[in-house]
Amino acid sequence: MSDMTDALRLERQVCFALAVASRNVIGLYRPLLEPMRLTHPQYLVMLALWEHAPLSVKELSKLLRLDPGTLSPLLKRLEVIGYIRRQRDGQDGRVLAVSLTPEGRALRDEAEAIPPMIVKRLGMELEELEELHRSLTRVIAAANGTHH
Repeated sequence: MSDMTDALRLERQVCFALAVASRNVIGLYRPLLEPMRLTHPQYLVMLALWEHAPLSVKELSKLLRLDPGTLSPLLKRLEVIGYIRRQRDGQDGRVLAVSLTPEGRALRDEAEAIPPMIVKRLGMELEELEELHRSLTRVIAAANGTHH
């Protein structure tokens, strides 16, 4: 087997490992999020809002690294289930502000149980997961051309 063939082996590909890890880890969240009526992408929106609300759609889009077209249906659904409110900014009518409803804020208490449950389900040491997070953050920066 030549070096070229070996370099193309599926199990050697970083993209493959990332894709499978992503699907599998997100799959662990599903049963924890279902009782909260959230999908994983909606959970990420809620995490950003619990930390920073209120936010403009543009700010939320930047934080989540999602384009507004992808974000919009997530926000619509979260508004329908009563967790967020979208309204035009009083100062600038072009800006759509996203804020939490009391129900959306209250959901945060329930969500606090999720990270430790994920760590437990993964069965990995916290230090190992923190190192993985640091590595993935470097990969994201490198892929975006923002590494130093």
